[in-house]
Amino acid sequence: MVFFLFLIGVCVGSFLNVLADRLPKGEDVIKSRSHCDYCKHKLLWYELIPLLSFMLQKGRTGCCHKRLSFQYPLSEFVTGIGFVLLSILPFPHGFVMQSSFLIPYSLFLIIFSSFIVIFLSDLKYEIIPMEMVLIGFLTAFVLIFFNVTMGRFNDVTIANHALSAICAAFFFFSFWFFTKGKAMGDGDVYLAALIGLLLGFPNIVISLYVAFLTGAFVGVILVLRRKKSLKAHIPFGPFLILSYGITLLWADTILKIWRLLL
Repeated sequence: MVFFLFLIGVCVGSFLNVLADRLPKGEDVIKSRSHCDYCKHKLLWYELIPLLSFMLQKGRTGCCHKRLSFQYPLSEFVTGIGFVLLSILPFPHGFVMQSSFLIPYSLFLIIFSSFIVIFLSDLKYEIIPMEMVLIGFLTAFVLIFFNVTMGRFNDVTIANHALSAICAAFFFFSFWFFTKGKAMGDGDVYLAALIGLLLGFPNIVISLYVAFLTGAFVGVILVLRRKKSLKAHIPFGPFLILSYGITLLWADTILKIWRLLL
């Protein structure tokens, strides 16, 4: 079962790469065939096998022999691992996630896949595809409705998640408005709202704290290595998504550490 989920995840990851590359460019993601990024050669089926084609071609295109980005096999592998982990890990933010529950598992897979696309698009093009944010919101609403019908969410919990989304969005909107889009993009506002809706309070505070901490850490390293200047823009979407994952896994531990320090 683990191997099957990993295999499905790897195949889905291959399609997520397509979405991450095409959505920021406004290209068709359904009808258009995959092509080489360099010479536009239409790729054949054996050039599109997830993970395997990259290894067999030694990390180069089969047509013009240009070097391929490690983004493709790495994101496929991470998606496969994610499909497995989501089936076995309990999450601490109120949603019950077990492998025996097909509905929440499927919904979390959609959110996870949306975040993979957003992560890759923002990292590569500094654009957050609003289509994936919208899918994330719709899936989150269905997930909340499912928890309500199962008796896991009450009115207080729903209000908690809704207010967390509003506060996270307002916090990032303030950054975007007062810096005129230089510190944050408008896509970060919607992504923060989605993460707030999923996490609720106090986990959204943990997530934002970790996002700013890791973002600042990476930014300092890039400046010290002269990869970026002090005025350069660093995409923040990947840090929001990474912090969301960290919060899912270690929110309780982080809260315990905070209580000890305070």
